[in-house]
Parts: sequence; structure tokens; C-alpha cells
Amino acid sequence: MLKVSGLSKVFRRADDAPVRALDGVSLVVDPGEFVAVQGPSGCGKTTLLLACGGLLMPSGGSVEVGGKDIYGLSSESRAQLRAGNIGFVFQQFYLIPYLDVLDNVLTPSLALAGRQPTERARGLIDRFQLGERIGHLPAELSTGERQRVGLARALLNRPRLLLADEPTGNLDPENSGIVLGCLAEFARSGGAVLMVTHGDTAARYAHRTVFLKAGKLLENKDN
Repeated sequence: MLKVSGLSKVFRRADDAPVRALDGVSLVVDPGEFVAVQGPSGCGKTTLLLACGGLLMPSGGSVEVGGKDIYGLSSESRAQLRAGNIGFVFQQFYLIPYLDVLDNVLTPSLALAGRQPTERARGLIDRFQLGERIGHLPAELSTGERQRVGLARALLNRPRLLLADEPTGNLDPENSGIVLGCLAEFARSGGAVLMVTHGDTAARYAHRTVFLKAGKLLENKDN
């Protein structure tokens, strides 16, 4: 589902000195597989995730999603592929503050042609026990509820790949278990999951953990 080959990303500091965030990273995530990328802050985890999701042009290497080289596509085609195949779950949620729960969950459908899948959105909201909050704004929700809205949003377009950036970093143990259990269930149903995390607890839910340090993958292990 996801194939990363020789991926590199170089940023430039204010003094024009290069900073190599990713250095020749190669990784494969198959359908039905949950892979965690573990490493300390600043090691390149989020850069890797953004590049895998078609949101950050790499300096070198390639990213294939479903067999398609996403950076070989036009920006419009890449956006369409992303909308139809990839769901994102972020630590900071990135909910739109002036939209209620239902409209936040529906936002991914705006990138696809056709009618809004309102019934599916309502079903996901009920699945994550947010039915009583459907008309509430993000500021009226707890931290755990916001992340569950983020999960429902990520699943709306029936993606084949979920990319999760520290999805439990702001959550208590109970809500962390809900989120990680959902990611594991998605993988069991045949989807692919790539999650970045700095902690061992979240990584224990994955089938396999890879370690990233200073932009390089160091080793693989089965969990």
C-alpha cells in the first residue's frame, strides 16, 4: 500500500546551512499492516509522515501509494489521490473551530466530486460515541472527543492508508486506548497504518516498529 524508497528531505536554515531531516529512508507498509515509527523529537518522524501523505515534496527518493508515484503526479491529481486513499490523524487535531462536529467530519468529502456522505458521517460520529455532540463546536469538546472527531474525519472517505502523527500525545490512557484500538481495527480490516510516536506504549499496538534517528532508519523489530 505504501512504498518509500531512498527518501530524503533537506531544509535550509536562515544562514543557508543545510539540515537533512530525512536521509535515504526506505520503508514498505502492506495492506493489513500497522507500522510504528518510533524516535525522539526532532528525528524526522513528522517530516516522513508528511512526505508519505503527499503534503511535503521530498528532496530525493520516491513515495508510492497503491502503486502510484505520488510526486510524479500533478498537484491536482496528487490531491485527488490523497483525498480518496489517505486519512490523516494528528496530535493537534486541526479541527476547523467555526464548524460543528458533523461539518468537521464531512470536510474530506469536499475534495471529492459527488454528494456529501452525510449518513456515513453520522454513522462514524455514533460509532465514536459523539452523537450527543454532533452540533457542538471544537471548543466545546474535551480533548478525547476532539481526537475522536479527527478519527471519524480520517475514516470518512474509506481510505486505504491511515497516517497518524503522535495521535495519543495529548490524550489520557482511556482515550489513548480508544484511538489505538481503532487504528489496530482498521489494519485488521485490511487497511494500512503508519504511525509516528516517541513512546513505547503506542508502539505496542503495531505489528512492527521501525526506529528513526537523525533522519535514518536504524532497525526493524516485530512487536
